[in-house]
Amino acid sequence: MNNELLKLYLVTGRYDFSDEEFLTIIEEACQNGVTSVQLREKELSTHDFYQLALKVKAVTARYDIPLIINDRLDICLAVDAEGLHIGDDELPVTVARRLLGSDKILGVSAKTLERSVEAQTEGADYLGVGAIFPTPTKESDVTPIATLKEITGSVALPVVAIGGIKLGNLSALTDSGITGISVVSEIMKAEDVPQTVKSLRQAVEAL
Repeated sequence: MNNELLKLYLVTGRYDFSDEEFLTIIEEACQNGVTSVQLREKELSTHDFYQLALKVKAVTARYDIPLIINDRLDICLAVDAEGLHIGDDELPVTVARRLLGSDKILGVSAKTLERSVEAQTEGADYLGVGAIFPTPTKESDVTPIATLKEITGSVALPVVAIGGIKLGNLSALTDSGITGISVVSEIMKAEDVPQTVKSLRQAVEAL
């Protein structure tokens, strides 16, 4: 896959936004430097997730930015999203790869070198490694930056660092070998989304 698509990877958070507010944030992010958007929904019904995914895809398509669906292969296929991202508790990577086909992007969450190598062997296109910093979005143990470097140095897949990444701590990832960063609240809750996205994109390009 084109590694540039993973430079600044927005994972959505609904928080208390209306649909209009939510879609406006995504559009502003797409306009100002986000390179991929992952729609992450844990609470919505299948019907509501599908309807929201259609709305988000209409936004991302305007800017030729890939839409990645978190966890839900059925939603990914139903809206013809560009890709799917799965974790340890989802479908096996080999099954997801077979059902998606070769044309769609498949991302896999990994916290260890063992999982990373396994995902690469089974057909993943990229890895999301973390949480690198503590975050309420991903309630899991922090992955040391040393482990992140071990993974980037051992697998051929592009690696996106995830979890608690903000402008203020991004410099800690210098020379870590990552392809890009994944951000939730730093963009979704930003007071000035356009400027925040521009600053993040500039910072990640300098890593």
